[in-house]
Amino acid sequence: FADSDAVKPVPAIKGDSVTLESGVPEIKTDAVTTWTFGETLIAKMNKDSGIFNTSHGDTVGFRDRLKLNNQTGSLTITNINTTDSGLYLLTIRGEIMTTHRFNISVYDRLPIPGINRSSPQDPLPSQQKCSLLCSVVNVSHVTLSWYKGKSLLSSINASDLSISLSLPLEVKCLVGSYSCVLNNSFFNQTTHLNNDLCQSCPEQVTTSLVTQPPPQSPSQPSSQSSRSTPSDSESQHQNSGTQNPNSPLLIPIAAAVAGSLLTVAAVGMIWICRKHRKTDQEETVQTREEEITYADPVFYKKNVQKTEDEVVYAGVVTRR
Repeated sequence: FADSDAVKPVPAIKGDSVTLESGVPEIKTDAVTTWTFGETLIAKMNKDSGIFNTSHGDTVGFRDRLKLNNQTGSLTITNINTTDSGLYLLTIRGEIMTTHRFNISVYDRLPIPGINRSSPQDPLPSQQKCSLLCSVVNVSHVTLSWYKGKSLLSSINASDLSISLSLPLEVKCLVGSYSCVLNNSFFNQTTHLNNDLCQSCPEQVTTSLVTQPPPQSPSQPSSQSSRSTPSDSESQHQNSGTQNPNSPLLIPIAAAVAGSLLTVAAVGMIWICRKHRKTDQEETVQTREEEITYADPVFYKKNVQKTEDEVVYAGVVTRR
């Protein structure tokens, strides 16, 4: 005797077909296979006797809705109803006896959630606030939830009674995808939010501030600009259309820098001129000193000789 104590749960939606598998590739010819719903026999099969009977289920509402697989003994229930929920027992009697238990839970088909604005009389949603309402009717044992992407925002549960559910959601603007989901233990229905109901958030545009260098002085070499790095040139190219908000402050700074450069250049020119003048004076003094030093001995020597000759000669002339 082989018995499976585990009960296999089988969820089903009203109106669908459900097959309860026997788990046996092929039933032996001498084996007797029976299916019961609760305490009621609903199907029986024996290959040796040629019995393939499902009429037993007619008494409990399964007329023309039960099908037996002649090879495996599996049972299929078509057009299943909520009244078909309950415990099903499969028994296979052969050399050994095998049993399997199935618990069918039949659910009403879940309605599709509806999403509307909570104030439909407004012409268009405000960019600052958008109020939404997700709702379903005639549901039980379900959960209604709002999701942003895969993140749960809010949810509400229904009781055993068949009621209507509504779940509000308020956002400033839409960023990403929003959806309303209705689900029970086994099934779900999802409605995605239409972006026409609420405005999307404006794109966040970040403008980088680029500090422009002061104007280049004429005395500075123009080759300096060619030493800028590739990243600087790319940054200037990307922001060439962006007006610099600090440009009013840069104008007086640039003027001051240019004035300072002109002052330094003037001082440098004056210093160079004075140095050049001093050098010329030193060279002139040195030249004069050299000429005087060279002329002195020659001049004084000649004058002494001429003076002596004149004195002697004059004396002779005077005595005549």
